[in-house]
Amino acid sequence: MRLVDGAAAIQGDLPFSATRLVDVPVEAGDSLDTGVHRFSAIHQVRERHTKVLNEATDWALSIGGDCGIALAAVEHAARTHPGDLAVVWFDAHPDLHTPESSPSGGFCGMVLRAISGEGPAELELADESRVPLHNVVLAGIRDVDDAEDVLLQERALVSVSCSELADPAALVALVTAIGARHVFIHIDLDVLDPSAIDGLSDLIPFGLSVADLGGAITALRAEFTLAGATITGFSPASPEAATDDLPSILRIIGALTR
Repeated sequence: MRLVDGAAAIQGDLPFSATRLVDVPVEAGDSLDTGVHRFSAIHQVRERHTKVLNEATDWALSIGGDCGIALAAVEHAARTHPGDLAVVWFDAHPDLHTPESSPSGGFCGMVLRAISGEGPAELELADESRVPLHNVVLAGIRDVDDAEDVLLQERALVSVSCSELADPAALVALVTAIGARHVFIHIDLDVLDPSAIDGLSDLIPFGLSVADLGGAITALRAEFTLAGATITGFSPASPEAATDDLPSILRIIGALTR
């Protein structure tokens, strides 16, 4: 419910004519023996989100909930720019689990692996809708489970730390090396330091400042064409508490859209 309040608070500060609402099932959902908690609800959201994205005439910014919403958003961008998309994943977590490795069964910790085409079979993506892990730059990760760390090392996945992101040129160089002309930017707000924003469910220290995140976004947009973006994880303690964080979130949205 905190994620619902967070998404609603952000929506209240956006232009009504430019926003579309994706209905999320109120029922808990069932795993359907997939190893993914609430799988049936996740599947419904993906279908509804995809329908809204298909109506967009330009790139779309999807806001709300947890990182699971990035599946349909990246899938749409990859299908629009097949073979020419890099993903920059701003997140305190790499979200690289499978149902077999996940300690929680929560899809939010599996979504990037699913985007790469290595997720649950029931969420299999078409080849042109996948973004392989070598086209991903992990930005600001600092809370990594053992199974994810093994994958990071075995695949030599590309990562840039929060301290390195103080100079956005390092991030731009990593994306340039991928060779893609279009970039998708995913932002889980827990990439920020807890001192920068209160409305977080995971308080993970040594994160980014709003200024450094905004600088990184601006640098990416100067060098690449934005193909889509997601902002997730706003979890204020109450609707009233959301007010204090909205200026920072609107700065991030401004960096993506101006």
